[in-house]
Amino acid sequence: MTMFHYIKKPLFAVLLLVPLANAIAQPIPETAQLEVSFQLPVIETTMYARSYVAVWIEDANRKPIRTVQLWVGKDEWLKDLRSWWRKAGRYDRELIDAVTSATRPAGEHKFIWDGLNDKGQRVEQGSYTFYVEVVREHGGRNYLRQKIELGENAFSHVIAPTEETGAIQLNYKL
Repeated sequence: MTMFHYIKKPLFAVLLLVPLANAIAQPIPETAQLEVSFQLPVIETTMYARSYVAVWIEDANRKPIRTVQLWVGKDEWLKDLRSWWRKAGRYDRELIDAVTSATRPAGEHKFIWDGLNDKGQRVEQGSYTFYVEVVREHGGRNYLRQKIELGENAFSHVIAPTEETGAIQLNYKL
């Protein structure tokens, strides 16, 4: 056997482990948070009802990782938030009980996502999608999404206004 034969196996093993070490994802910084600000517009109509709103985050594999906000009046209306319901709502009753709150009036609304998943664990750095679904009885339906990159760099995004929402401002801060 040659000396190369003895070196080849350990060197090969090291070369295999380097990509694995780089592939291990790091959590987002402890101080990271996503500030969300949006407006529910005043809509003049005789049949006005407050909007049902679901806000959630999905990972790069389109798996829901956190329902951030859920505003509904009664449980029977959860299914009206069709996209959120199909992805997350129908599978986890405890989640619904934990995040559901009353509908909100027209006006400016702000909240913060702390970077934790539904299990209370800090998410990994990487690509995610921010979703908002807004439905109003006797009104419209808007389904909005924005790709976001969570990591070591702060960012801001503005999602254009729709018939059921004003502009949505996303500020990722460290």
